[in-house]
Amino acid sequence: MNVPIRVLVCDDQALIRTGLVTIIGAQPDMEVAGECADGRTGVELARDARPDVVVMDIRMPVLNGIEATRLLAGAGVPHPVKVLVVTTFNLDEYVYEALRAGASGFLLKDAPPDRLLHGIRTVGTGAALLDPEVTRQLVGRYATRIRPSVNTAGAVLLTPRELEVLRLIADGLSNGEIAAALVISQETVKTFVSRILAKLQLRDRVQAVVYAYRHGLVT
Repeated sequence: MNVPIRVLVCDDQALIRTGLVTIIGAQPDMEVAGECADGRTGVELARDARPDVVVMDIRMPVLNGIEATRLLAGAGVPHPVKVLVVTTFNLDEYVYEALRAGASGFLLKDAPPDRLLHGIRTVGTGAALLDPEVTRQLVGRYATRIRPSVNTAGAVLLTPRELEVLRLIADGLSNGEIAAALVISQETVKTFVSRILAKLQLRDRVQAVVYAYRHGLVT
């Protein structure tokens, strides 16, 4: 029997938090590791309970979701926790900052339950961490805030084909879409993605998207 994905829910809105806990707790492959209404408590619970995934709101009292994410999954954290941010585009202007802080992905709060559960499962297993359509929305809305760096040293580590794959990742394409565009197999795409992440010392596809924009590989 597979070990269930342990999920910590952090949201200051009691109704939303209860709904998330109920939906997650009803899944045979998941269990609720805890719940809280502020970022500080979320950080403390996550460090104690070591959940597989933290579902994190951005706007919370005491400590907001961005800072909580940075403490749990940011650069230099010895044992990072996977964080899935839930937010709304029309209210939150800090989605990109949350991803920079170490979040493994994000969903909109009005997403249907099956998309939330899919997001938890993909983040929990380390698979495709951003839904391609959500990546496109992220890039379209926040790319202008990403200031390109003059440091392109990492890019020279990549082969022309790897650079091509990285650009397609940054455009929000899934592995299947990349495979179709380049006329190669999905397994080959997965191999390219793994090499890119390893060479650039990136944790996941989210960081790959940010890297591509920060280093001027896409505009």
